[in-house]
Amino acid sequence: MIFLIIPIIVFILLALYFVGVYNMLVKKKNSAVAAWHQIDVELTRRADLVGNLVETVKGYAAHEKTVLEDVTNARASVMQSKSAKEAGPASNALDSALGRLFAVAENYPNLKANENFMSLQSQLTEIENRIATAREYYNDIVKGYNISCESFPANIFAQAYGFTPKDYFEVAETKIEPPKVSFS
Repeated sequence: MIFLIIPIIVFILLALYFVGVYNMLVKKKNSAVAAWHQIDVELTRRADLVGNLVETVKGYAAHEKTVLEDVTNARASVMQSKSAKEAGPASNALDSALGRLFAVAENYPNLKANENFMSLQSQLTEIENRIATAREYYNDIVKGYNISCESFPANIFAQAYGFTPKDYFEVAETKIEPPKVSFS
């Protein structure tokens, strides 16, 4: 009788373990999806705000058509991105275009003093901070999920049930050149 009970107990414990591993993978995958949606919300907010910013600048710098078109195209690219792999480069392009837009704004003192422009610029800074925080959280969640998908024995379940590693949301890091010092 004991020889029959021990294999049953072992089978039940293994079944419970495998159910736990599967549920852990599902939980981590859904957490990553939810974290991505939070980034998507912030990217949409930023894109909407950029549209307002472009309209404000248009009134002052109508002849800066190329810069305005670049910002508009980059904004559209961010809005059309569906994954972290697409959103990273699109976000980089928008950041670059916004940098050029703010450089143009420096040439227009009336624009820089415009209350609407200043408010939009402040809101954009807040959204950028929220995106950075959401990106960090998303990447942490994805890291945990990817480790689970690649660690033994969970990787067996991950492969068997279609859990695939997710992409990180990466943005270009600006490289700061150290100052050059010369004593000659």
